[in-house]
Amino acid sequence: MKITYNTITNKISGLFQSSLFKNSSWGIISQMSQTLFLSLFFVILARKYPTGIFAKYIVANAIYQLVTAFSTMGLSQWFIREFMHTDDKETLISKFIKMQIYFGIGFYIINVGLAFLIYGDKFTRVLIILMGVNVIFDNLINGIKSLNIANFEQKKTFIILTIESVLKFVAGCLLFIYPFSIITLSVILIGIRFLTLNLFLTIGSSNLVTVKTLWRCKVTYHDMKALVIMNWAFVIIGGVSIINWRMSNIIISKVLTAFDVANYEISFKIFSIAQILPVVISTSVFPLLVKHYSKPDKVDFFVFYKKMHVYYLLFGWLAFTFIYSFSDKLIPIAFGNTYLSNAEYTKQMFLTILVFPTALLQANVLIAMKMEKQDMLFNIIALVVNLSMCLFGVLYIKSLSIVNYSIFASFLVFHISQDILLLGRKMVSLKSVFAFYIMTAVFIGCYMLLSKVVNPYLLFVFAWVITLIITFMGKKLQALVLRPNAIA
Repeated sequence: MKITYNTITNKISGLFQSSLFKNSSWGIISQMSQTLFLSLFFVILARKYPTGIFAKYIVANAIYQLVTAFSTMGLSQWFIREFMHTDDKETLISKFIKMQIYFGIGFYIINVGLAFLIYGDKFTRVLIILMGVNVIFDNLINGIKSLNIANFEQKKTFIILTIESVLKFVAGCLLFIYPFSIITLSVILIGIRFLTLNLFLTIGSSNLVTVKTLWRCKVTYHDMKALVIMNWAFVIIGGVSIINWRMSNIIISKVLTAFDVANYEISFKIFSIAQILPVVISTSVFPLLVKHYSKPDKVDFFVFYKKMHVYYLLFGWLAFTFIYSFSDKLIPIAFGNTYLSNAEYTKQMFLTILVFPTALLQANVLIAMKMEKQDMLFNIIALVVNLSMCLFGVLYIKSLSIVNYSIFASFLVFHISQDILLLGRKMVSLKSVFAFYIMTAVFIGCYMLLSKVVNPYLLFVFAWVITLIITFMGKKLQALVLRPNAIA
């Protein structure tokens, strides 16, 4: 097929003019800014505090994030889905936000309990209790963020979170002027989060969330219980995804060294940067999936899913090849010679990025199809695989590498489980499923072999020029990767 400049230009122009890009562009720009400032903040902490203190901060942060994953009770996606169909939006909003407040308070108490149950060190306990205060703030913020997603007003969320990331960076920079303890830093971060909450309430909620409306709204224990029971699958889905990552921090901290804790967190932080793009785009993709699936004719639903699948697949390849080629040079520059060996661990963790984006997309597809219970089951299976391998690795092999491989294995099992279900619904063919794994294995395998003999800069550029040319040839790649038999 003849490739012309106009063909490529028209395809790129069409992508930029799509509603998906317009809805996600603010998020992408904002997340790039947030990533820059938060990454610099993290680098400052890694450089300014001793590894032992830094590791305790990481552990406290892991407990806080673990509790936060459950504190929302996984109801964000439920709220977005229901908001798009209900007529009484004001009542739904008030009940949802008020429930988030109650859940936040309850889970902060659980956070305090975990501090005393898991760790005997008083310093770590104080950090966990302090950082846990953010659970209450986060629940309110999460409720308003979900409202903005449902209203396609993510722009407000992104602006506020960018402001917060700048303030955190400024707080980190204060360490260069006047060094202070990490306890003091934690108090400053709580203050910043409280300010962020107030910005969400005054700017981000479009006056749909006020003290008056929340006060008038009545939410009983039975209301909350009924909602959680009815949507318990969302609770599992929301919690398991975080447990997959954060339980590893806790296991490493109890069995391996503080240096291993720091190495794991650095790798995870870099991975978190990579996953920002698919996660942000998914906030716009999910409402569109719900919209397309609500139509009697499912053709648009499948076509949209097929197109997104190719983009998510290519992003996974891009992220892995970039890290594989350049992490050895970039990580020592960012974190110093103390973490010189971290590049190898980061490469291991980035095996997961090969399946994470498409697994995220397929999870959103299943939820849009109201198959969250099946998605929940797949999450549980993945969690069992991860924790089993992780515990075996740290207890018997004493290796951080096993932790990284266990995460990859769990996501691979998760992805395969989704493929089997989608295959049963005849949304994909067996050939397209095998094509996904074979193409990924061949592309990455060849890239790793060539990296031993080819300059990394030349290899990276050459590989992606060829890949993008093949992609923009038309729909041949899409047809090969994901070809339907019929519409479910």
